[in-house]
Amino acid sequence: MAYATLHDRLRGPIAKAVGEKLGIKNIHALPRVEKVTVNVGINKSKMDSKEIHAYIDDCLQKITGQKPVFTRTNKAISNFKTRTGMIVGCRVTMRGEAMEQFLDRFISYAIPRIRDFRGLPTKLDGNGNYSIGIKDHSIFPEVPPPDAKQIFSMQVVITTTAKNDKEGMALFKEMGIPFKRDKKSAETVEKTS
Repeated sequence: MAYATLHDRLRGPIAKAVGEKLGIKNIHALPRVEKVTVNVGINKSKMDSKEIHAYIDDCLQKITGQKPVFTRTNKAISNFKTRTGMIVGCRVTMRGEAMEQFLDRFISYAIPRIRDFRGLPTKLDGNGNYSIGIKDHSIFPEVPPPDAKQIFSMQVVITTTAKNDKEGMALFKEMGIPFKRDKKSAETVEKTS
């Protein structure tokens, strides 16, 4: 059997299962993934060289398939040692087919490569959106193994059209995002086996 892409699964079995789980018959009212944003915070003390900025730009371009945008400060804040116009981050926003391809690779290949992985936390933001913090960018197979000084962390934010966390969680579980098991469900599995 051929592998079904996330694009096909979102419109077929995932939509059907989410509709049954939430009791929504209209397919246009179902929650769906709107956009995915990948953010990298740039630390002034460790990542202030142009070489590191170029490396982050190159890695994000390989991971997402899109050119990243560097974010700059609007005003100077002395406590954070920032000046106006200083680079403090890098981000990529994906929509449509590029977003679906990234999510497919992220769920299928990158997340299982996280060291000592026990499942992702189940906490959503209250509006059905989910943020995942990644400490090591080298979990993506597109990036060659980096030196220890080149490793940077990133945040992946999945934004949905869900109205609440229940709808968002139903969508994410059907997509196959590996969440931590609840202690109650883990105990019942142990008792039955």
